[in-house]
Amino acid sequence: MAKAQQSRRDLIEKMQRDQARSDRRRTMLIIAVSILVGLGIIAVPAVKLIQDSHAKNQAVADLGVKAAAASCDTPTDDPAGKSADHRPDGEKIAYAVSPPSSGPHYQTWAPFSKKFYSAEDRPPVENLVHNLEHGYTLLWYNDEIAKDKGKLATIEKLAKAKLPDAADGGFFIAAPFHVTDGAAWPAGKKIAFSHWSAGPEGQSLGHRQFCGDISGEALTTFINKYPAQDTQEPGLR
Repeated sequence: MAKAQQSRRDLIEKMQRDQARSDRRRTMLIIAVSILVGLGIIAVPAVKLIQDSHAKNQAVADLGVKAAAASCDTPTDDPAGKSADHRPDGEKIAYAVSPPSSGPHYQTWAPFSKKFYSAEDRPPVENLVHNLEHGYTLLWYNDEIAKDKGKLATIEKLAKAKLPDAADGGFFIAAPFHVTDGAAWPAGKKIAFSHWSAGPEGQSLGHRQFCGDISGEALTTFINKYPAQDTQEPGLR
């Protein structure tokens, strides 16, 4: 009887030791996973900061395809109206050209500090047209590009890269242009640049250029041809 009781105690103690080891292993596993998750939470924004820092030192012209491979049309000169034609926020404005290169717009412009918009956070087109009034060049991308993660990533890099001097330190925004925003673009064109210049002898003009692919080189040429200071209201940020 005593042997049976001792054997039972030994078995219980062994089970308790096994359970304790199992608990320790589980605790260590939980700690390890928690550390990895914590490092991941820290690493994601850290990697983003490093990528953004690298992008700022990269010339826009080095991103995307070469201009010769982008199937870009010749820039247009669009007649433009007066600059200070402000409309109430929320009023839908029908623009004469698509995407707009000038025209009436909302009183408020899109934030000057933000250079890239996705389909989820883009302000109304009417706000962005106000930025054109202040010398911005806008890169518009269509819905097909918006669905392509690789192309979208290239545009975001381009928006954060080093712009030519003619952009006056950052007068640039990249934003989506949806099929519901205006008339259809020329067949095969997925990217458009627009700028609103003062024009010769004060004759206000809008300018647009369509491309079939993303080309930082083509964008650089467009910005140099239509610099930020050639605008209705230069120097405002």
